[in-house]
Amino acid sequence: MAAINFSKNGICHYNVTNVEFFYNHSKKNISDTWRTKDILVVSLGLTVCSFVIFANILVMMAIFLNRRFHYPIYYLLGNLAAADLFAGISYMYLMFHTGPWTKKLSVYEWFVRQGLIDTSLTASVINLMAIALERHQTIFTMQLHSKMTNHRVVLLIIGIWLIAIVMGLVPTMGWHCVCNISRCSTMAPLYSRSYLIFWAILNLLAFTVMVAVYTRIFIYVRRKNHRMSKHTSQVKHRETVFNLMKTVSMILGCFVICWTPGLVLLLLDGLKCVNCDVLTYEKYFLVLAECNSFMNPIIYSYRDKDMRNTFKRILCFPCRRHERGEHSGVRFNTLDQERRRRVLQDSWLARRLRDGEAGDQVNGVQVVLKDADNILESTDS
Repeated sequence: MAAINFSKNGICHYNVTNVEFFYNHSKKNISDTWRTKDILVVSLGLTVCSFVIFANILVMMAIFLNRRFHYPIYYLLGNLAAADLFAGISYMYLMFHTGPWTKKLSVYEWFVRQGLIDTSLTASVINLMAIALERHQTIFTMQLHSKMTNHRVVLLIIGIWLIAIVMGLVPTMGWHCVCNISRCSTMAPLYSRSYLIFWAILNLLAFTVMVAVYTRIFIYVRRKNHRMSKHTSQVKHRETVFNLMKTVSMILGCFVICWTPGLVLLLLDGLKCVNCDVLTYEKYFLVLAECNSFMNPIIYSYRDKDMRNTFKRILCFPCRRHERGEHSGVRFNTLDQERRRRVLQDSWLARRLRDGEAGDQVNGVQVVLKDADNILESTDS
């Protein structure tokens, strides 16, 4: 017989053999055998998780290898990919501990399973908020990249993960219903309904704030565009800023669309909505939330030409080793190559200015960049 502890709130069931006791109390039945539906869900889930892990590792490699992405906004996008990678690992762990396997879970193992998912969601939400603040800072000064130092970016990323881990541990540290099963929720039988309400409202409010920030930025950018002159260099810069803003906004929009239905369902469960039949939609909304983790690499490939070309270079590296002389839009510059490139840029620009060739400034800087790149390409090969 399982041991039972007592607390001032009631009976604590920490030492029950497995979580089936809580599932039975919440009327969330666990199948004894593998049904066709369970096999399909697990098979699809593992396939999606494998793609999520692969795709986000690809994004992180692209940002690491290509020095053109070594700016705060891309570091934050890389950290978002790390959060999606963590989500893929968390969902894979869930797939191996769901269905009939759920009966074998102890209370602490169940908390680990759910805590991983909560941590990955929190990391994604906070990271998106950090990206929103970074874009707000740069866009309102019509800059392409933030002047934030690498040291501050690293501290910001560390802070994001510390907060995410703490939020993932909150239910384990006491905000649960193990000692008061009358407060247990239906979708998460060991979580207190009050915690589900808190969790859902907190994230939905965060979504609302981010959407409001990005809406304000878009309105500002559109107004700024009408006031800017039609000079070639300004138009090019304006388009680059606006395109990056569109990419980030698509990422946010996809995240909100994928996660909002599940959070609303959690909120209804926390409010003890008897007629909502939350268990009927739970699996579908879970799959929708999981799909968000592989959408970002697809968005990058569609919106960012440099990122798309870098993906191709990584995936086709073995078959392109003998084609080093062929022109490509992306090179993985080493630190020494980057220094040489900047020296060439400065010297060519100084000479053109001295000779009076840049008086009109029509694509003058772009010519210098192109010439410097051509010289580096010929010397490196």
